[in-house]
Amino acid sequence: MKLTLSDLKPFAKGGNRLCFIHPENVSKCVKVRRPDFTLEDLRKKKGFPKNLKPLSSFDDNLEEHQVMIGFGLRYGREIYQHVSECFGFEDTDLGKGLVSELIRDESGQISYSLKQYLWECGRSDSFDQAVEQLCDFWETLMVPSRDLLLHNIVAQRDKKGEILRLVVIDGLGSPNLIPSRWWPKSHQRKKIRRKIQNLRDRIESYIVSCESGKVPSQMGQLIHKGLDSSQTEHK
Repeated sequence: MKLTLSDLKPFAKGGNRLCFIHPENVSKCVKVRRPDFTLEDLRKKKGFPKNLKPLSSFDDNLEEHQVMIGFGLRYGREIYQHVSECFGFEDTDLGKGLVSELIRDESGQISYSLKQYLWECGRSDSFDQAVEQLCDFWETLMVPSRDLLLHNIVAQRDKKGEILRLVVIDGLGSPNLIPSRWWPKSHQRKKIRRKIQNLRDRIESYIVSCESGKVPSQMGQLIHKGLDSSQTEHK
């Protein structure tokens, strides 16, 4: 049976995908491709020779699913301390949807991205501690990822508003032709440390931008908080 998503309002909208609360399980989300941005459109944006790749290579859902299968085999359950768990595909009326863990605060609302958290809440001790924990975890396990962007990391909070943990929800896996796990350990660690330092730099730069009063873009902002009737709210 297909999940009905077309009557629901997504809680988040990315460059290529829409994210909905799973209509049968509020602890999960369903990611589907944006109908206004096709795989053909994505391929056209790429230059030669990437524009010669098959359409399936531009499917974010397929790529994420393959990455998460590999993570489960490589790291086991430990990886889900700081990475959202993937549960495979389900058919929806908006196409095949990838089902993942939906990170929620103890209050029940969907957790903010770091981008939204810093804009609305500002820096805190629990934020700095959570960043250190994530960075230590990333280097210890040498988790392959693209650039760690603020809108791809969410901050799960307790009932007092303190951050419990940071969870990476997108941008995972090695972007290179040769998977990073095949590289020498020293090279892997050097690359991971660079990713971590880039994340720290992004955080500092964004905090300065927020303090200057510059309003951030809508990327990474919740459309709704996923509480009560929000999860079945119509477009």
